[in-house]
Amino acid sequence: MKHTAKIAALAAAFALPFGAPAMAQDTVELHGASQFGDDHAFTKALVKFQDAVGECSDGKVTFVLHKNSELGLEKDYFNFMSQGVSVDYAIVSPSHMSTYSKKAPLMDMPFLFRDLDHWNKVLDQGGLDPIAQDVSDRADVELIGYAGGGTRNLIVNKPVTNMAELADLPMRVMGAPIQTRIFEAVNAAPSVIAYDEVYNAIQTGVIDAAENEAAGIEQMKFYEVGPDISLTQHAITVRPIAFSGKTMKRLPEDLQACIRQAGMEAGKYGRDLESSQDSEKLAAMESAGYLKTHVFTERDKLLELAEPVKRAYAEELGATDTLDRINAIQ
Repeated sequence: MKHTAKIAALAAAFALPFGAPAMAQDTVELHGASQFGDDHAFTKALVKFQDAVGECSDGKVTFVLHKNSELGLEKDYFNFMSQGVSVDYAIVSPSHMSTYSKKAPLMDMPFLFRDLDHWNKVLDQGGLDPIAQDVSDRADVELIGYAGGGTRNLIVNKPVTNMAELADLPMRVMGAPIQTRIFEAVNAAPSVIAYDEVYNAIQTGVIDAAENEAAGIEQMKFYEVGPDISLTQHAITVRPIAFSGKTMKRLPEDLQACIRQAGMEAGKYGRDLESSQDSEKLAAMESAGYLKTHVFTERDKLLELAEPVKRAYAEELGATDTLDRINAIQ
């Protein structure tokens, strides 16, 4: 049986009559999903969400959290939540929302945030509310909190500390066109290469650099071919905690409020956890002698060069108001 058929079969197995959450007298059973095991920050954030709902609902909600991709991948979870079957809550990358909402990928745009402090303020102060509303309107999925926190930097086979050293740097970027446009704007030489080919591409001299967060560097051992990490901090991940709108509408108003508040708490917990893990992983690899970090001394220039591309992209997505809202947060 093919993978997609297996997922469909599992979904059907967990789907409830008319997509309704299981209820026994005054209790509600909700199903969550994670691609990862107990040790991953996303799974821990979802457990925190469950605990917070348990507290504010006086234990009237029970949870089943399907881990280790038992119900497929994040794109599957989002589709299930939109349909109101199988999955009620999950952490999902914005890219998997793009089929429904053109605005959602803005959350992953490089140089969207000035720094980690700005990122936290944007998420705490409703900077992404227009995108969340668009996702809700088009997919019937609510974004009730924001986890994430991995900071992406350049992985290079030589020190890159300023604009002159960045100029014409052959580097790998992800397939989304905005990635190429942004790095062309800051005068690098980006090309799209499959993720599993990055190590060999640097090793054989096809490219000199790639970009990723600490967890990816550690998992793929990119430090073996790119031991110089340029701290461009060009992206800080946003990973929304999503909740099925169809499920939400079937719940009493007090429980809806409880779930939304728990989502905010769990999102903040997840951000604190992942951002601290990110910096700790990078520091541990440097301490072990696997890599060396380099401050990028002209980061303000990167932000300046990226701004026109960011604005043009926001206009394409119909999200100029969101970009202005984010930029205005101090």
